[in-house]
Amino acid sequence: MRVTIESVLGYEIMENAKIITGKEEAKNRVVQWISVIEMPVENFVRKNEVVLTTAMGCDDEGAFKSFVQDIINSEASALMVALGRYIYDIPKEVIELAKKFNFTIIELPWEIRFANIIEEVMKEINDIHYKERERSEKVQQELLNLILKEKDLTHISKFIQRQINCSVIITDRSGSIQEKASHSQKFIAQWKSYILQGLLPSRNDSSPLTRDPMFQKFQMIEVENQTILQLPVLKVLGDPQGYLFVMVPANTSVNDFLTQFCVNVLEHSATTIALWLSRKNAIEETKMRLRSDFVQELAKGAFVSDEQAYTRAKLLGYNLKLPYVCVAGMPENLKELFEKQHQSVHSYEQWLENMLLYIEEEVFYAAQSLKREVMMTFQGVQLMIFIEVSAENEMENAADFLNVIERRLGNLPPEVIISWGIGGCHEGFIGLKESCENAVTALAIGRRKKGKGYKMLYENTRVERVLLTLAQNEEMKEVIMSTIQPLIKYDEQRNMDLIGTFSAYNQYNGNVSQTARSLNLHRQSLLYRLRKIESLTGLSLIEPDDLFLLDLSVKTWKMGVSDKIV
Repeated sequence: MRVTIESVLGYEIMENAKIITGKEEAKNRVVQWISVIEMPVENFVRKNEVVLTTAMGCDDEGAFKSFVQDIINSEASALMVALGRYIYDIPKEVIELAKKFNFTIIELPWEIRFANIIEEVMKEINDIHYKERERSEKVQQELLNLILKEKDLTHISKFIQRQINCSVIITDRSGSIQEKASHSQKFIAQWKSYILQGLLPSRNDSSPLTRDPMFQKFQMIEVENQTILQLPVLKVLGDPQGYLFVMVPANTSVNDFLTQFCVNVLEHSATTIALWLSRKNAIEETKMRLRSDFVQELAKGAFVSDEQAYTRAKLLGYNLKLPYVCVAGMPENLKELFEKQHQSVHSYEQWLENMLLYIEEEVFYAAQSLKREVMMTFQGVQLMIFIEVSAENEMENAADFLNVIERRLGNLPPEVIISWGIGGCHEGFIGLKESCENAVTALAIGRRKKGKGYKMLYENTRVERVLLTLAQNEEMKEVIMSTIQPLIKYDEQRNMDLIGTFSAYNQYNGNVSQTARSLNLHRQSLLYRLRKIESLTGLSLIEPDDLFLLDLSVKTWKMGVSDKIV
């Protein structure tokens, strides 16, 4: 139900009113307000307002035309002009102007009192508001009953959709959909991409609908030819803890869609969702913290008995009797991705929180798709994952798991690069600590040796672990540094890369021609560098023992010498 110009013209008091322009639009023009305005208009007229005037002050056609133009610009529904005192007919230029904008102008006999028209219009508007308020209060009560009955968000979402006849999406404060059962996997994937691109949720506090007080709480977002209304779900202190998104039906304007009843329903819905999310968030945050703490305790070997570990695991929904392999992951390019997107309304911390939640979801999805149990925690931005494996193909299971994650992460922008370290499978829950240490070691070695985005198996790091063990010995450390220190200083001073030259020379088994080609050096330049290496270190590159010592020193130094991998 709504008041229109056509219904206003049907009042008995309007019997002698005459519609001059915009007759065909009378049934579509909504009336939400009515007022009496004389020049100047300024910002006193609201959208969908009927303006009554005597045209006082419009002494000439130009002034009256300017007055009408201001009314049109204010997006008023119609202008009603009382004839007989200040003007006796509507000027032709004004009529042409109104026709150009398809605007409605109505002539009123001077005898009709503006107060009577306002009384009739406001009575009908108030009656409609009262009936819609009654309807919306009934909806509010039904929404609260859903909360009391502990219905899930899918029930609440479907109930809201039935009331307003369009799709809604309920999310947390990061924009992640909370009632996934209502949407297809394709839609959920697309929605994630909007979040990662910074399109949703909108962080812009200024509303594009500020001309109408009804719309002050709504943000309007245009995404791929779809109009989306965003309504915040507020905490007590005013910070959004979630959002209600409304997918405005195609070929429907926001103004036509947001009736008073619709606005009331959405506001009641936001309050209901706030109650639901508050309860859910309190439970989930506690559960996630307990799960994360438990996984970290497993990784550190903090449990003193089997019974203690198994009891905690059972309460949290984990099965420690399964064989697990630890996988450590380090996202490498999150800061670069954030800066590349030129985020203007997100802070890095907010964006990072969204990304880590997104990665966490993909980890659980990958485990679910492979029908494997998984336990996971974050240590800063580093992931610690325990993935169930079969005894026959431990490493193959872990590799398949990571492949699924990387495919999923690569499907949506931005593409995240993650380095991985895969530990070994050790018997019993106590072995999880050793597997975790293996995974962290493999991750650190892989990042140093192979660079970003590499998957390193712990069993493939034997040489590097030998070097690291040697480097922890103080006497060995002194030998290594005394051997390589002159090369390090020379490279810093002259930028000649003698260490890289030696590594290439040793890789090609002392073949000068192949080494020179690989380094894109003239043969004489390479020979000069090799002589400089010999003079600085006091070692001969043709003496096997000297060559071994220098090679061992370079490789150990590249691994970080005394750096402890944790």
